[in-house]
Amino acid sequence: MMRKITAGLFISLDGVVEAPDQWHFPYFDDEMGAAVGTLLETSDTLLLGRKTYDSFAGAWPERETAGGDDAAFGKAIGDARKIVVSRGELAFTWRNSEQLRGDVVTAVTALKDEPGADISISGSVSIVRLLLDAGLVDELHLFVHPIAVRTGMRLFAEGEEAIPLRLISSKAFGSGVLHLVYGPAAAAEDASYDDAKVHLSR
Repeated sequence: MMRKITAGLFISLDGVVEAPDQWHFPYFDDEMGAAVGTLLETSDTLLLGRKTYDSFAGAWPERETAGGDDAAFGKAIGDARKIVVSRGELAFTWRNSEQLRGDVVTAVTALKDEPGADISISGSVSIVRLLLDAGLVDELHLFVHPIAVRTGMRLFAEGEEAIPLRLISSKAFGSGVLHLVYGPAAAAEDASYDDAKVHLSR
């Protein structure tokens, strides 16, 4: 059985995923913490872009060592296998870190065939986009915040091909955040207004 790839992203109501540290902390509560923790608990491998990795490596080792409220989470991330996607050659000081080699889609496809638990992607929007296009993301966890940020990079860039998805689950947190989980789906059948109008209420 192939390993599952799960991607988790904080996203605003207008689709912004850039710099969530600037707007999402007021909505981070026990419910979101539990949901984010579950994503990590079911995986033993983190797939990260270089910028996300640098951000994590610059914070979590120190937090683990400091022994505060987030030390256990920092240890869990440190103990996980971390695979970093980057065009440049990287040198690592954080344990269990390695660089993905070769074509990303080919390498990630091979990674899914390896034995192990789930593979989790946190942030790393460019990687999520690429793997969504390739049909390799099994679960897309969107934490939709009730705020329109109005500036910054959106999750879905302009492209030629639509990406059909199916809703696997949804949960509303007390903060107003929606935790929506999507999976891949077959393309919807062609339809027109004539097909839709029969469903209008009278």
